[in-house]
Amino acid sequence: MIRNELEKLIVEKRAVVGVVGLGYVGLPLIVEFCLKGLKGIGFEVDAKKANDISAGLSHIVDVPAENVKKCVDAGTLTATTDFGRLAECDVIIICVPTPLRKTKDPDMSYILAAGGEIQKHLRRGQLIILESTTYPGTTDEVLQPMFEGKGFKLDEDFLLAFSPERVDPGNPQFQTHNIPKVVGGVSKDSTEVAAKLYGLIVNDVHAVSSARVAEACKLWENTFRAINIGMANEMARLCSALGIDTWEVVRAAATKPFGFMPFYPGPGIGGHCIPLDPHYLSWKARQHGFDSQFISLAEQINSGMPEYVVELTSTTLNKNKKALNGSKILILGVAYKKDIDDMRESPALSIIDLLRSRGAEVVYHDPFVPEVTFDHAYTIGEAEPLTNSELTDDLIRQCDCTIICTEHSGVDYAKVCELAPLIVDTRNALNEDMRNGSAAKIVRL
Repeated sequence: MIRNELEKLIVEKRAVVGVVGLGYVGLPLIVEFCLKGLKGIGFEVDAKKANDISAGLSHIVDVPAENVKKCVDAGTLTATTDFGRLAECDVIIICVPTPLRKTKDPDMSYILAAGGEIQKHLRRGQLIILESTTYPGTTDEVLQPMFEGKGFKLDEDFLLAFSPERVDPGNPQFQTHNIPKVVGGVSKDSTEVAAKLYGLIVNDVHAVSSARVAEACKLWENTFRAINIGMANEMARLCSALGIDTWEVVRAAATKPFGFMPFYPGPGIGGHCIPLDPHYLSWKARQHGFDSQFISLAEQINSGMPEYVVELTSTTLNKNKKALNGSKILILGVAYKKDIDDMRESPALSIIDLLRSRGAEVVYHDPFVPEVTFDHAYTIGEAEPLTNSELTDDLIRQCDCTIICTEHSGVDYAKVCELAPLIVDTRNALNEDMRNGSAAKIVRL
């Protein structure tokens, strides 16, 4: 039986693990397998990325280069653009992007492309696992027919499962090995073998009854966050209207030891998951005639936060006898979260775009992001790229207003408070001592 064959290879650590896509999900995953002694082959369309990894380099902050080099030197890790080598793999894990189209519908092109390459080189005795976030039904509705179309049969010739990635970039507390892994197969054998595989690198594996349950699990997790962040953002706007300190309210509510979980407002939501995953769920809901109103409302509130930040900035400038048009605005932090370089869906991009569309001159400082580019198809203001500015005393003084979009740890906020004439703090980055000792006029969400 194929199940027994694969289990033997996994238990004896003779299984060759192929990972398609070596980004924030794929690279940490393959390195974990290689550190456990399994042979890993990483597949990339980006030749430079593949060559760098094969040379022992890492482009992901959470993956130390020394770990990559250790695996390369041990002969367990290699990266390639040759998808013909998929035939060498006993396990193939798909970790490709799943963006949205302009219409907010799922863009399945990356999964289809990966599935197509696997289909070309599929052989008997392989386990294929999809980790890319997608709508419930993708694994058995899209991938299974592709592989069976080549004449292979599930459980007899191949196994197929879904296991949602749960990467949190920049979080040193939770990494691949100590984040519980949900696994759901298209068949019982697929579930059990996939669970055994992940058990080699993860402390806790939670098997579910189907791939669809595992797919829905990931969307539920991030939709939960999106909705609650939406509520926090709406509460922040309400507190502002009532003249109440939003952050003090949250701190007070968080003292309740039951029935409350603190979520915090911000300039919008970013990253690859939270801004996108609810759309996958609501899209699938529409296919079944269901209107997911909660999800739509949260998306409406969250996507409106960059506009609210710009309006807050404009109002703050006006109160100080300045117009937004012609003002020089300093953006502190453009990555979507603190202490990483990930720009995916960052609300700072929308804020910069809106500011420039209203005539503001915008500069930014972010120690992790050397350059910011803009998609012409989505840009309403100037689409010219920006380069990182050194956070000098003169720059802070010269700017009419500073907007804190991302609260990177390495920024000297005390100096910003001392030198900036106006500050809009969207992240509660300025503590009470800084605010009390500041000559700047400070506005917070």
